Amino acid sequence: MATIFTRIIQGEIPCHKIAENDKFIAFLDITPVAKGHTLVVPKQEVDYFFDLENDLLAEINVFAKEVAVKLQRAIPLNTMADINFSAERLKFTQDELAAIAASVRDAQ
Repeated sequence: MATIFTRIIQGEIPCHKIAENDKFIAFLDITPVAKGHTLVVPKQEVDYFFDLENDLLAEINVFAKEVAVKLQRAIPLNTMADINFSAERLKFTQDELAAIAASVRDAQ
């Protein structure tokens, strides 16, 4: 059975895409701990992240860095509290998520 990430990649489940190439996709988390909370996942389905081949694991880190740079330009982190994973999850409307995704994609 396909994972939720595979279903997102295949377009069965909608997402607010930040970036994508032939190997990876980055999209907003639907239960974020902070504005712009983004997931970066490989398009290759694996049981565990570290099951990825070493080359692909290295490439996803470069892709994630590119996404992180755009995120930081669009939605700067000011303190570690901005990414406190024990904090209450935020709620955004679909329109708000679309606007956040657009601002990150458009960041220079």
